[in-house]
Amino acid sequence: MHDMADQPKLPRLGLGTSGMDGADATEVVATALDIGYRHIDTAQYYENETAVGEGIARAEIPREELFVATKIWHTNLAHDDVLETARESLDRLGLDYVDLLYVHWPAGAYEPAETLAAFDELSDAGVADHVGVSNFTPDLLDEARTHLDAPIFAHQIECHPLLQQRTLRIYGVGHDIEPVAYSPLARGRLLDHPVLAEIGAKYDATPAQISLAWLRENGIAAIPKSSSEAHLRANYESLTLDLRSEDLDRIDALDGGDRAIDPEFAPWEGET
Repeated sequence: MHDMADQPKLPRLGLGTSGMDGADATEVVATALDIGYRHIDTAQYYENETAVGEGIARAEIPREELFVATKIWHTNLAHDDVLETARESLDRLGLDYVDLLYVHWPAGAYEPAETLAAFDELSDAGVADHVGVSNFTPDLLDEARTHLDAPIFAHQIECHPLLQQRTLRIYGVGHDIEPVAYSPLARGRLLDHPVLAEIGAKYDATPAQISLAWLRENGIAAIPKSSSEAHLRANYESLTLDLRSEDLDRIDALDGGDRAIDPEFAPWEGET
């Protein structure tokens, strides 16, 4: 294992890379790191780990300042496949270890005892400094915790003002699991939201910046994706916003359980 004293706390704003590939992904990652981002999130499913790794290399940020996460796709969750494909991910990224390795979805080849035993082995071997899960329900989190020796460091979920995930956030607080929000702008649906725009006018901020600030002030790390330098900078500037309690309350009231990501294999499908 690496010296945990040297590991950064999970940065509250990171870069999501879903949908990026090739030279474009490399350029976006390098630019984001230049701007000041230190949390970079990718996944086997995105098929861009090589390009992301090239962006990390180009930026020449000291490794100990970075927090790099990737995710094992659900077809690779059999025990031996986890061990093999995690190391393939490291090779593509050009890294000796990742800071955080997730189970991307509890689907496909996911079998808690066998899958999570492999994650423990990778943790013990120093391939991953932390292990995490993504898209789990409370019952699945309970089950995972019984099988893992390593603590669940983070739970990556869709989370934004229209889908606030209070139950999972409360669970995370109770079990010291960091929430990480993917699709924090609801796939663009929040970019012109009238309430967020009205609040933003008070702070000279965009609805996107208000959404990201709301997440941060609720203790949620966000990994918005953007392909433009202007948007990367604007998202990063959300770190300077301090929202007043009455504005946080107005955003809290927007929760409608509206999912942007809802595949048929999601574990909540069929739940009442």
